[in-house]
Amino acid sequence: MEQHSKSVEPDNDVYKTLLESTRAIPWKIDWKTMQFAYIGPQIEALLGWAPSSWVSVNDWAERMHPDDQKWVVDFCVAQSQSGTDHEADYRALTKDGDYVWIRDVVHVARDENGEVEALIGFMFDISERKETEQKLLDLQKELEELSFKDGLTGVSNRRMLDSVLEQEWIRARRDQQPLSLLLIDIDFFKQYNDYYGHMQGDDCLIKVAQLLSEAATRSRDFFARFGGEEFVMVMPETDHEAAQKIAERCQQIIFKQQIPHAQSEVSQILTISIGSGTIVPSHKDELRDFVDRIDQALYQAKQAGRNRIQAA
Repeated sequence: MEQHSKSVEPDNDVYKTLLESTRAIPWKIDWKTMQFAYIGPQIEALLGWAPSSWVSVNDWAERMHPDDQKWVVDFCVAQSQSGTDHEADYRALTKDGDYVWIRDVVHVARDENGEVEALIGFMFDISERKETEQKLLDLQKELEELSFKDGLTGVSNRRMLDSVLEQEWIRARRDQQPLSLLLIDIDFFKQYNDYYGHMQGDDCLIKVAQLLSEAATRSRDFFARFGGEEFVMVMPETDHEAAQKIAERCQQIIFKQQIPHAQSEVSQILTISIGSGTIVPSHKDELRDFVDRIDQALYQAKQAGRNRIQAA
């Protein structure tokens, strides 16, 4: 039985219908003229620009966010010239003046001689994906910030302190500038906790942290909870005299609040002891030794009766 073969011609209308029914926006640019040979009608629903208004690559480039325009155009032209398929994410301008995130996926078509003949691609609306990505980045940033904050008082924690102190030490040593440090301790805080209870003790820590953080008035002054009832003030480019004045201000701020402390052995109100130190670090100096000296100064302040400032 003889079979008759029938050649099937591509049905361009079917292809066109398929292309134009997808959410992806098809397009084609003639390489020699840099004119649009075709762009899907979906472009109007997405950006508001009629297909007839997409004449040349200039229309594509001009309808792009200024921050994206140069690098996207340069990248796509370079990739197309080298005959490399590529993709780029950018913000496209809508007719109403808003921006929509687009992912352009580009195929470089060549003729029989291997020369670039046309660029064929699809535009995808990725606004929703970008919005989700941004939310994740914001969440990540928030989590990072939380990881550097003391859970009780809300001021920076020991982890953040270690990082900042290391950076400021390196900078002070490089620039040969003084670096000052205050180590602050609430006097007889155990007795405060025992007498008033841990909930009021926590409230006291929160209040003291907020008050002392206000003493860090300059942009690079840094305040953190060191642990327990101890706090630290890091003061870059601050000499001994200026550090002493800030230490005195810390004591005055706490004194003015007149927080009752019935179990204190030095006063009927809450007081603090402070160890202070200043150094212009050389390459022979070690950060840990510097902190230890100030810790020793704080210990001396306590031994000498508390409610005082002791310089290392």
